[in-house]
Amino acid sequence: MRNRIIAGIGAVTLTITLAACGGDGGGGEAGEYPSDELDWTIAFGPGGGNDIMARTMVDIINQYELYPEDIRLENREGGSGATGWGYLLNQRGSGYGISTTSGSFITTPLQADTGWTYEDFTPVGLFATDDALFVVPGSSDIKTWEDWVEFASGEESVVVGGIGTINVDFIIHELLAEAAGYEIEYVPFNEEGQLQTALLSGSLDGMVSNTGSILGQIEAKEVTPLLFTGAEALPALPDVPTGVDKGIENLPAMPRGMILPPDAPQEAQDWWIKTMKEVVETPEWQEYIESNYLTEKILWGDEFYESLGTTVNDFTEILTEAGAL
Repeated sequence: MRNRIIAGIGAVTLTITLAACGGDGGGGEAGEYPSDELDWTIAFGPGGGNDIMARTMVDIINQYELYPEDIRLENREGGSGATGWGYLLNQRGSGYGISTTSGSFITTPLQADTGWTYEDFTPVGLFATDDALFVVPGSSDIKTWEDWVEFASGEESVVVGGIGTINVDFIIHELLAEAAGYEIEYVPFNEEGQLQTALLSGSLDGMVSNTGSILGQIEAKEVTPLLFTGAEALPALPDVPTGVDKGIENLPAMPRGMILPPDAPQEAQDWWIKTMKEVVETPEWQEYIESNYLTEKILWGDEFYESLGTTVNDFTEILTEAGAL
């Protein structure tokens, strides 16, 4: 086994209540869906890719007056997403709970007794996939991927971090270490701010992060990017090599989607699919996709879950080979 996972770090819950601007949002007369406050769960802490996507969605929904009632948006982080999605699970049968998904939505049930899998929830859609950047502190003498490999290979193990325990971030670290021939100790975090603080304080040797979450720190030279996990170089960072450039292929991307509680009413699922089809056509959504360097990938309802089934099989194989399952 190439790695050792160190216990994760908790985070602070942030609650924000946002009021919709009005309009009937397709809800029709009183008693029809939607006609109640929406309880929107973010299963991770502030500042990460999941948090940014959820808040962008709510901003657009409010701006275009698509939801006629209040939207209560809350971070319920912990357990690599298990806390937040467990909260949504307990709203079985409701059309007024909702959450956005990430790689942990797939991987957390693979390595922990969550009491649920992705198949228990009601699918709305997949909207995008999110590749990552591998970075080290800007103060480090390590400036290239080759520098990193030389450093890491000379250590008994290097300490690296990401969001979630057995998640896409962990899988990326595992695949990079396997390909380059070094050992890792992986530290999971529940929120991006704590992850970045750990890197800059010297507690981590390296980390992976979504481009949208780390680009500002790259521009400020607080961190140095060494590798991009996407198939093609980032336009914003054309000099940063990809995994493919270094002979490391098939690095996974974070799937970003939306779910309702188990057994949500059909009218709620239909309403959200219809509404999110409007959201993804707005210029604000396209700006979000571009500014966060996401790859747009849209699948609705059952097609979304069929895609997740394929991803589960792929991740299970990788994690089993890594000795993490």
